[in-house]
Amino acid sequence: MSAGPASDADIQAWARELGLPGLVDIHVHFLPERVMAKVWAYFDNAGEHYGTPWPVHYRLPEPERLAALRSFGVRRFAPLVYPHKPGMAQWLSEWALEFAAREPDAVPTATFYPEPSAASYVDAALRAGARCFKAHVQVGAYDPRDGLLDPVWGALADAGVPVVIHCGHGPLRGEHTGLDVFAEVLARHPRLAAVLAHAAMPEYERALELMAAYPRVYLDTTMVGVPFTEKLMPLPPDWPRRLVPVADRVLLGTDFPNIPYPYATQLRAVAAWAEAEDRLGEPFLRSVLHDTPAKLLDL
Repeated sequence: MSAGPASDADIQAWARELGLPGLVDIHVHFLPERVMAKVWAYFDNAGEHYGTPWPVHYRLPEPERLAALRSFGVRRFAPLVYPHKPGMAQWLSEWALEFAAREPDAVPTATFYPEPSAASYVDAALRAGARCFKAHVQVGAYDPRDGLLDPVWGALADAGVPVVIHCGHGPLRGEHTGLDVFAEVLARHPRLAAVLAHAAMPEYERALELMAAYPRVYLDTTMVGVPFTEKLMPLPPDWPRRLVPVADRVLLGTDFPNIPYPYATQLRAVAAWAEAEDRLGEPFLRSVLHDTPAKLLDL
């Protein structure tokens, strides 16, 4: 079995060899230009924030970023947006829905923040066709158990629309990060389709425990198992074996464009898991790279 694409230029051919029509990436970021500029400025000071440089590999104008994804054979992608303070979530959601309306390979997405208007604008986004939401507990610095979010989690659970939630301690611990915190949300809303961004790094084993307890909990591969992350938050040595029981609930995510390495690097990491465990193999790759995210996003 192929160990994955050697470079970005090889991705499309590699996906075709697997019998795939393309890739479905549930975790990429497109934002209003002034917001993206602030995100990139934060990464410019990554040494101060994270203790390691974090050069944004695809620091390109929006049209070139879109062209790059398409050149990789990414058939559909979820452009995730997220607020860091009150008053941002509604207009970010409206922007994301407008972005998807003009870019047909973009999945309609939305976001939220614990504020009195959250239930109303989340309902509006669902009615407008949002197929995926993003919650960022670390950046938003909020408690996901906040009562203002209870109707939001309930609405998403009822609608069957997934939320990609960054609730792990990596790369920086926050006041309300950690899977024990988010587990309380799941206990109240067990039907919630929750995608643990970055496999909830570094709480990989706790993520698998939640997946065992809740059949609608998934994980995405975003920055998981790549050399950059392995230096900071390494996977358990038996990670491929541990994935076997949940192989149909692992989804491709990359964090494009804000990654400090080429897109193909993430695909090689996933391919290495498939190659290391006979019970995974190419069926696992087809599931992760296309079938599972396409099904969850109702494509």
